[in-house]
Amino acid sequence: MQIYEELVARGLIAQVTDEERIRDLINNGKAVFYIGFDPTADSLHVGHFMALCLMKRLQMAGNKPVALIGGGTAMIGDPSGRSDMRQMMTVETIQHNCDCFKEQMSKFIDFSEDKAIMVNNADWLLDLNYIEVLREVGACFSVNRMLSAECYKQRMEKGLSFLEFNYMIMQSYDFYVLYQKYGCNLQFGGDDQWSNMLGGTELIRRKLGEDAAAMTITLLLNSEGKKMGKTQSGAVWLDPKKTSPFDFYQYWRNVDDADVLKCIRMLTFLPLEEIEKMDSWQGSELNKAKEILAFELTKLVHGEEEANKAQEGARALFSGAGNTENMPTTVLSDADFADGEISLIDMMLKAEIIKSRGEGRRLIEQGGVAVDDEKAKTAFDMINKDAFSKGHVIVKKGKKIFVKFVIE
Repeated sequence: MQIYEELVARGLIAQVTDEERIRDLINNGKAVFYIGFDPTADSLHVGHFMALCLMKRLQMAGNKPVALIGGGTAMIGDPSGRSDMRQMMTVETIQHNCDCFKEQMSKFIDFSEDKAIMVNNADWLLDLNYIEVLREVGACFSVNRMLSAECYKQRMEKGLSFLEFNYMIMQSYDFYVLYQKYGCNLQFGGDDQWSNMLGGTELIRRKLGEDAAAMTITLLLNSEGKKMGKTQSGAVWLDPKKTSPFDFYQYWRNVDDADVLKCIRMLTFLPLEEIEKMDSWQGSELNKAKEILAFELTKLVHGEEEANKAQEGARALFSGAGNTENMPTTVLSDADFADGEISLIDMMLKAEIIKSRGEGRRLIEQGGVAVDDEKAKTAFDMINKDAFSKGHVIVKKGKKIFVKFVIE
């Protein structure tokens, strides 16, 4: 099976503009393709995961990735899938986020010997002349067609700023520049980016003629991937300082039964033949599939050693074996105690598994918090230092989040 057919079999491709030409490019290692990442935070998250894995797959098949960091478009903000306007960031914050993205992407993509390149659209967008953009680029776009695009519909209901309205033009211009400067002949993006990408293809054709070999693909479930990056406790980040390898493992270990094989097929690099054997798995076998998913993805992001540690810690929790060595740990000091006691809510706040005392009270009252496997009784529960006689206390939030507390 060639790489394009494998992408289809894994459920990664939703729409294409010219399937025959795209298949030829990808299968013969002739694609120079780009995927864009707007640096809206200082870490990539699991919503970016599908795109990173796709870039890795295509590079392994001989194609050349162009990782586009949106240092310029981040100053505008993508309205796709949003009901409000993005918060404006400073130039310094955007640059810091770009630097963080580059370091994390290098774990997935080989940038040596011109096998891939990383570019920042701030390099060309920030120097554009406004009148020139209106004449040379704006003239190629129909306002009526832009307003009918799905990416604008939700924002139109609450008010679309002129700033955001220009995002499609800026993203289209990116493809135009990448095509001319780097020979980029293919663009990938989520299903929520389809209109923006068609704009880039159309701009190239209008400016350079119908024979221009620019093409477009969207990725199935990329918008769902963004949803996968959110949990009740916030985003699931690829930076271990923001989401520990253990929590990252636990996130994937606890995916819904209906999603586990889909995630294995789309996100892991296990052979399809091996995955197809799992299609008939049910019941307890799905727990085994979840372990496989969690281990493979944690290994990909954090390395095999951290994946092994996370798996050992998770198995200890599920089996009650008591091996807590690799569990996320929060250190308490004597100063955290008053008269030898600390409130359970204060412990949860220190571990950052709740955002406020109100959230902590609600969780406890709803029976969602346990201390050493015993449900917390009230929001006023106090933990005595004597509870640490065995060396630690384990607090469990819901079914997925565990924290070990120790005293130093």
